Amino acid sequence: MAERFDLRRSALIFAGVYAGVLAAHATLLRLPYFWDEAGYYIPLARDFFLSGDLIPTTTLSNAHPPLPVFYLALWWKLLGYSIVVTRAAMLLVASFALLQVYLLAKRVANKQVAFAATLCFAVYPVFFAQSSLAHADLPATALTLWGLRLYFEDRRWSCVVAFALAALAKETAIVTPLALFAWEMIFVLLSRMSWDVSFRSLEDGVMISRSIGRDNPRLSKAASLLIPAVPLALWFAYHYYRTGYVFGNPEFFRYNVAATLSPLRFVLAAVQRIWQAFGHMNLWMLTLAMLAAMLLPAIGERRRIAISTQFVFAVLILAHIIIHSLIGGAVLARYMMPVIPLVIIVAMSTLWRRVQEWKWVIAFVCAAFVVGWFINPPYRFSPEDNLNYADFVQAHQHAADYIQKRFPHARVLTAWPATDELTKPYLGYVTSPVRVVKIENFSFDQVILAKQNTDYDIVLLFSTKYEPPRRLFYWDFWERANQRFFDYHSDVSPEVAAEMLGGRMVMKEIRNGQWVAVVEIPTIRNAKLLQQPPRP
Repeated sequence: MAERFDLRRSALIFAGVYAGVLAAHATLLRLPYFWDEAGYYIPLARDFFLSGDLIPTTTLSNAHPPLPVFYLALWWKLLGYSIVVTRAAMLLVASFALLQVYLLAKRVANKQVAFAATLCFAVYPVFFAQSSLAHADLPATALTLWGLRLYFEDRRWSCVVAFALAALAKETAIVTPLALFAWEMIFVLLSRMSWDVSFRSLEDGVMISRSIGRDNPRLSKAASLLIPAVPLALWFAYHYYRTGYVFGNPEFFRYNVAATLSPLRFVLAAVQRIWQAFGHMNLWMLTLAMLAAMLLPAIGERRRIAISTQFVFAVLILAHIIIHSLIGGAVLARYMMPVIPLVIIVAMSTLWRRVQEWKWVIAFVCAAFVVGWFINPPYRFSPEDNLNYADFVQAHQHAADYIQKRFPHARVLTAWPATDELTKPYLGYVTSPVRVVKIENFSFDQVILAKQNTDYDIVLLFSTKYEPPRRLFYWDFWERANQRFFDYHSDVSPEVAAEMLGGRMVMKEIRNGQWVAVVEIPTIRNAKLLQQPPRP
């Protein structure tokens, strides 16, 4: 009866969370697809939806595991293909992730900490923005948190299934079970050596010792954590059989693995990963509040999270920092989402344990997170880390509509992802395909190359990198390192680009640091050509 009651209560909590999340994202449900959604995840899922083939035909295969593809295709099959269905389906995954945060925090701490941690993670700008986006990181996060919760409940085989599904959502999710395997193996090795492991309570000074015998069941538990790697390996074998590549097309592998294995790059990426884990998007406020609270004495009998549990959290956070500093061409904050709740849970427990008016501190932090949805930080960041992505999408939507109405048959010079936005109507930007001429980006060198090409009539320019109006700091070494290791470049302004290309800017829109502009090239455009239908 108790298990049934818990399941029913969890279902009610999940329903309530989903209703709240859906309401909070109501204005975002019809937004066209953004960046990696438009360039990879949605075309991949749509190809499978239409053909049943896991190897895409309208985009390059990056060897990401297929679970998100199955998930989206299932909802499209049930409710029909639409952007709203996609957004609502991803919010369902986000709600499941929040449920797991609540149950995990309740397991390792208590209900008060669980509620505060869940609310805090729900409004954290990176998670809030990612909640409706069709990236693989969201289901990987939700399933990883599910597996971690089952791990602490000592439900071994359910835990293995959850971690296997997480790895099939995104390959980097295998980091969590492998890190837990390493943690368990430490105890196995200690057992073989007949060592004693002791933990000293920092609060009351009591020594807690336990002798680890030779017949420790931890070895089988540790071994089971390797099982999630098996279905992932089978997927890579299938991908190799179909494409001849194990880890995606050569350019994808070069950008995300081969080009990242540099000691200096690792150090620079690790600095960014540490910031993302403890400071990014106003998270520094919670981290500072936690550190300040540690200077205060504990209140009454309020107990902390077990030291062994905190060690596990630390191991997982460190593992994600290391792995995501080694691989991944773009140092995106969403890659760290599986461990952000662990930071939040520990911080909430510390505040609850040591600060009398801890609820006011939590309210302040949550308010700062909500402000972070709209107010950009004074440093470079990815628009998908808060609602700046919506500004990007809406500006592109307006530009695409302007082009279709004013230049219906023009050849448009632009860069990715606008090349996909203009050529694939199902992404939500255009009603019919527009002919495009591709340029890599809008750096000075690329615009010079574009000037030598006369096979276009208008230019769609947009900000490919967010530049804060006022820099927090400027360091020449950091700028050069970003250009060398992290594919950073400066976009020329639309006014300068128009002058360089000999054109006339006919449309410009700026939204919260994101800009888009349309430049007409009167000396190149053939007026008669615009009256003719597009060439096949």
